[in-house]
Amino acid sequence: MITGALLGISILLSGAIFGFFYAWVCSTMWGLDQADPRVAIAAMQAMNASVRNAVFFPAFFLTPVALAVSALVLGIQRRARSAIWFATACAVYLALGLLLTAAVNVPMNEALAMTNIPDDIEAARQIWNDYSARWQFWNQVRTVASGTALLCATMGIIQLNR
Repeated sequence: MITGALLGISILLSGAIFGFFYAWVCSTMWGLDQADPRVAIAAMQAMNASVRNAVFFPAFFLTPVALAVSALVLGIQRRARSAIWFATACAVYLALGLLLTAAVNVPMNEALAMTNIPDDIEAARQIWNDYSARWQFWNQVRTVASGTALLCATMGIIQLNR
């Protein structure tokens, strides 16, 4: 029962962070790219400031913890194949989700936060275009990684039934 709950939490958190990154890919950034760049910069500054909250924390920071604990518990229970899937999910998300975000997206967000929004639309467009293209590339990497982690964890559960 505890193992099932732990695996469920791992899947839930993995799905939550994948969905968070995916939403940026397929709607948020496309919408901001269509807006006045001064509005896009201000909106992104506000969203980046608001994401540091207790609702976001579990999905972002506790996903690798839940995946690692799941892998450990499954290993102790001698369910090696499932444990390997969960350990792989943990490694993929940790390296290409959490650490990538800390190394690339967060510094970009912090630099944008310190940017004064120019009145000149062309100056704002240059700032936004430089930021958006690079930020979106790295967000797509972490989206694929978190989706891969979710898939690996799912495979770990499927493996339990074999």
